[in-house]
Amino acid sequence: MFWAPEADPGTVMLTAAPLLPGREGTPPADLDPVAARLGDDGLHIVHGVGFAAIHVQLLGDARPGQPLTALVPLDGDALDRLEALARLIRGLHRPPAPPDMRLTAQRRRRLKHMLQALDGKTSGASYREIAEVIFGADRVASDPWKTSALRDATIRLVRDGRGMIDGGYRQLLHRRRA
Repeated sequence: MFWAPEADPGTVMLTAAPLLPGREGTPPADLDPVAARLGDDGLHIVHGVGFAAIHVQLLGDARPGQPLTALVPLDGDALDRLEALARLIRGLHRPPAPPDMRLTAQRRRRLKHMLQALDGKTSGASYREIAEVIFGADRVASDPWKTSALRDATIRLVRDGRGMIDGGYRQLLHRRRA
């Protein structure tokens, strides 16, 4: 399954390269068409594997093995799209591509804690019980619970976990905004 480029700015959209003066010998992009799927909206390719994988969409009659050019809409996601394009270019010239940093290790850890916290809450656990599982019983016991920063953090984890399952998961497709 592929996200639509309008939902996932990490998708690199490519089209056939126009003939430009002085660029007649433009080499073809070395995309691997093995992991490809043809859809109504073009050819979808996963270039690379694991954290280095990049979703590439070839628009129109563009195909691997021909000179290609990137299409970057100048919208609110343009910086995300440029970052994905830079990863693809680096991966084509010096494989493997750098990892996708939209989901840092810290962000993945917080997502895991959000899901743990929400799962605990929906199973009837108290905030304190959830905090003991996530942060450890000793840390929770070291401060008065009612004024504990861990209590506030646990409540936020549950709240943000609910937001994720209510459609907020799409935020994961975008870079963190400062």
